[in-house]
Amino acid sequence: MPVDGLAIDAAHLARRYGRRWAVADVSFQLRYGQVMMVAGRNGSGKTTLLRILSTAIRADAGRASVNGHDLREREQIRRETALLAHQSYLYESLTARENLSLISRQTTAVLERVGLLDRADDPVSTFSAGMRKRVSFARVLLQKPSIAFLDEPFGQLDPEGFELVEKVVGELKGSGATVVIATHQVDRVARLADVQLTLENGRVA
Repeated sequence: MPVDGLAIDAAHLARRYGRRWAVADVSFQLRYGQVMMVAGRNGSGKTTLLRILSTAIRADAGRASVNGHDLREREQIRRETALLAHQSYLYESLTARENLSLISRQTTAVLERVGLLDRADDPVSTFSAGMRKRVSFARVLLQKPSIAFLDEPFGQLDPEGFELVEKVVGELKGSGATVVIATHQVDRVARLADVQLTLENGRVA
């Protein structure tokens, strides 16, 4: 853990697609154990910001330290963080258990936690979008990240799934992890968040 206690220290981050700045001059600091909600309309830059911080894409300008590592230390950051993206990035032909076994052989307990133990040995290709989201949550839990980036975690889930997300966020925070949540579900996430960052046209509003 960095001596300054900062999980994320971002300064003037920017990312451009063509002539449009998806993220422009975004700066913030976040401590370990905090939950930050990133709010904003569609196209405001929420997903782009999470993808920069998780090293899925590179920033065009600015700098950031994530878990004590510069964004250029991509492999180190990826080992210590987890990203729940819009896409599940699961292997369709493998079962839920087989997908998770790529991370850890201890899959039974986490499959039970996300409500999929009875479907553990079914191919992911037979799963609904909500079930795939649950497998993705199980993968995040198995990674035991210092920092978790959750992009629209409530999407495609039913009310029971909403409760699962809230429990998972609480467990991550309780373990000392930092959680960054990009969401449209502002009222729901506000109950979980310590910090709110609102983006408008890629800038901090």
